[in-house]
Amino acid sequence: MKTVAVLGSTGSIGRQALEVVERNPDRLRIASLAASTSVETLSEQVRRHRPSLVSVKGPAEVAELQKLIRGMPDPPEIVDDADGLEKAALHPDASSVLNALVGSAGFAPTLTALRAGREVLLANKESLVMAGEIIRDLLDRGSGTLVPVDSEHSAIFQCLGGRLDRKDISRIILTASGGPFWDRDPSDFEDLTVGEALSHPTWKMGPKITIDSATLMNKGLEIIEAHYLFGLPLEKIEVVIHPSSIVHSLVEFEDGSVLAQLSMPTMEVPIQYALLGGERRPTRVRRLDLTEVGRLEFYPPDSGRFPALDLARRALRLGGTAPAVLNGANEESVRLFLEERIGFTAITRLVGAALDDHEVAEPTEDAVKSADEWAREHVRNGASQAITGGADGIK
Repeated sequence: MKTVAVLGSTGSIGRQALEVVERNPDRLRIASLAASTSVETLSEQVRRHRPSLVSVKGPAEVAELQKLIRGMPDPPEIVDDADGLEKAALHPDASSVLNALVGSAGFAPTLTALRAGREVLLANKESLVMAGEIIRDLLDRGSGTLVPVDSEHSAIFQCLGGRLDRKDISRIILTASGGPFWDRDPSDFEDLTVGEALSHPTWKMGPKITIDSATLMNKGLEIIEAHYLFGLPLEKIEVVIHPSSIVHSLVEFEDGSVLAQLSMPTMEVPIQYALLGGERRPTRVRRLDLTEVGRLEFYPPDSGRFPALDLARRALRLGGTAPAVLNGANEESVRLFLEERIGFTAITRLVGAALDDHEVAEPTEDAVKSADEWAREHVRNGASQAITGGADGIK
C-alpha cells in the first residue's frame, strides 16, 4: 500500500490523482492534502479520503474548512502557517509526495521531500527549472527519487522502461500541441485576447499552463526539465509541433530505433503510471483508434513566432540562476496578461529583458529564491515603464 501526500489537491492534476486513488483502494491511500483557497472542493476531498493532515493558505481558510467538515468523525489536523506545505510533504505516513502545485510554489516542497528521502511524483516542472542543479545533486547522492508526471516526460520515462539513467539515448523529441496559435499569422499576435489564448484546442488545463502552451514557454520549460531529469545535453533535446496531441513524446536510441508513447490527450495515464509505480491497470481513458485519427502530423516550431523556446535554451546555456529568472519573469508576465494589463507578445519581451539584465549567480537555494523575486520585480517595473511610455503590446 502506497500512502501519498498530494500537494495542490484541488487543481486539475490533484483532482485527477485523487480519482486514481479512489479507483485503486487496494494500492493507494491518502496521508495528507494541501491546497490554497478552494476550500469547498478541499472539504469534499477531506470527507472522501480522510487524510490525517490538511494544509491551507491561512486562518480564514482554516475557519472555513473547519466549518465545512464540522461533525466529521476523526477530523484531520489543519495547518496554515508558512510550514504547512512542508508538514504535508513530510507527513510520517506519506511514502510518496505528488507535487501538483502551480508555479514556483512547488520549488521548496520538492527539495524538502527529496532531502527527507521521499519519492516525489513531480507534476511541478518549475521545481526542476528553478533548481535543477540542486535537485540533480540530491538525486545523484541518493537523496530521494523522482518520477515525472508531466505527460511529455512521463512518455519518455515510459519509453525508457521507468528509468532516468539510460545511456543509449541518441535524442529525445518533445511534442508540443502548439496551442491555439501555432499556425496563426504572427501579425495578429499583438491583438490576441486572453479568451483566445485560453481556448486550447486539445487539452483542458489551468490558466497559467494554458497561456504557457499558447506562447510555447511550456515547452521551453520542459526542455530545461528534460535536461535535468534525463541528464541529456541541450543538443539532444528537440521539439516538434504535433497539433493532435496523440504522440506525447519520443525517444531515439543509438541504433536508430525510435519509441513513442501514444494515447488520447489526457493526464490520467501519466498520473496513474506514476502513482502505481509503472503498473498498468485499467483507466477511463478512451481507447486510441488510429484509423479514426487518420494522420499524425509533425511540424518544426517557428522561433520567430514563438521566441520562448530560444529564451529557454538561452537560460539553460547560461545556467546558474538564469533558469529561475526565466521562470519567475514568465510567471509574472503571464499573471499580468491574464489581468489584461499587458498584451500577448509582451510576455516573451518582458522575459527576454529580464534575462538580458540578470547577473547570473551560482544556484544555491537562497540565490534561486532571490533570482525569482528579482525577476518578478523586473517584469513589474518593465511593464509599468512600458505602460507609461505607450509601448506596443502593453495595455
